[in-house]
Amino acid sequence: MRKKIIAANWKMHMTQSESEAFITTFLREIGDLDEIEIVILPPFTAIPKVTELLTQTQNIKVGAQNMHWERSGAFTGEISPPMLRDLFVRYVVLGHSERRAMFCETDEIVNRKVRAAYEQNLRPILCVGETLAERERGEVEKVLSTQLRGSLANVEARELLETVVAYEPVWAIGTGKTATADQAQEAHAFVRQLLREISDDATAEKVRIQYGGSVKPENARQLLSQPDIDGALVGGASLDPRSFAQIVQAGVPND
Repeated sequence: MRKKIIAANWKMHMTQSESEAFITTFLREIGDLDEIEIVILPPFTAIPKVTELLTQTQNIKVGAQNMHWERSGAFTGEISPPMLRDLFVRYVVLGHSERRAMFCETDEIVNRKVRAAYEQNLRPILCVGETLAERERGEVEKVLSTQLRGSLANVEARELLETVVAYEPVWAIGTGKTATADQAQEAHAFVRQLLREISDDATAEKVRIQYGGSVKPENARQLLSQPDIDGALVGGASLDPRSFAQIVQAGVPND
């Protein structure tokens, strides 16, 4: 059974002091919960503080929101995989729709980053998803296939097992709109089928697929109860520790 993974993508929010206040409250809210794997994705400047605060926790990992594919070099403003490892980062978000749209990241660029992550023992959270125009044109499967195959080109099955895929319909990110549970499940099932074609049945069944797109406490349980939805990549609702705690708790399996 795939253990659900719920990640807080803080984007360009949270100073070090704000991060400390969040973590203090969040830990109090979730208590000893260990049925869910939790990932906090702070901005680069807050990673050391968050790591320090989570030193004693076993089931909360720290991740980064992006990285360059080179180990070092003349890339002003960029962060390398070894730099993230030096900060004890475990996960890294790659190919987020905002990176693809605002910073012109292609599937080839994302693929280079994904492969660099494997080389440094970082686990990619690979984002894929369609725009509203693409959905209305009936191109959801075409877009997902192109992005997933391009971003995972030449990836081996053993590497895929270290990967989390995040399906994020672009039209639902930060808009308040959310894919229905049925829409999300349909897309996740298609992504899993693509993973079977890219690797094999056994590997595809083990890869965790998150949903990202205006996840909030009110819709989290319904989304997370779908058979192919293995977690959530949470944006705006992850900036409030109590709200994020409620989303995490919504993913706890019912006895």
